[in-house]
Amino acid sequence: MNLSIVIPLLNEEESLEELHDWIAGVMQSNHFLYEILFIDDGSSDQSWKVIERLVEKNENVRGIRFHKNFGKSQALHSGFKVAQGDVIITMDADLQDNPEEIPGLYNLIT
Repeated sequence: MNLSIVIPLLNEEESLEELHDWIAGVMQSNHFLYEILFIDDGSSDQSWKVIERLVEKNENVRGIRFHKNFGKSQALHSGFKVAQGDVIITMDADLQDNPEEIPGLYNLIT
């Protein structure tokens, strides 16, 4: 597997589907083998429900759910432990990171 995209999040239900679709589109257009790991750090909104739908929709998506907030560092650590990609890239879930930059980052690393 080329890439693991690790995304810690807290109460980001509004952006998750758009982020997923954007990342998946970039991965597919660049022919990457990939996984997207959403790490729900104790969200109180419907973020986990959205992640469950994305897991059903795309076999490349996995989710980890914390039942309380442990912080971004712990969420990233959990994602790193299960990531299977040769390269791991982290992103925020609020759409401020541009998935279009992933291929360039991947090429710099490999």
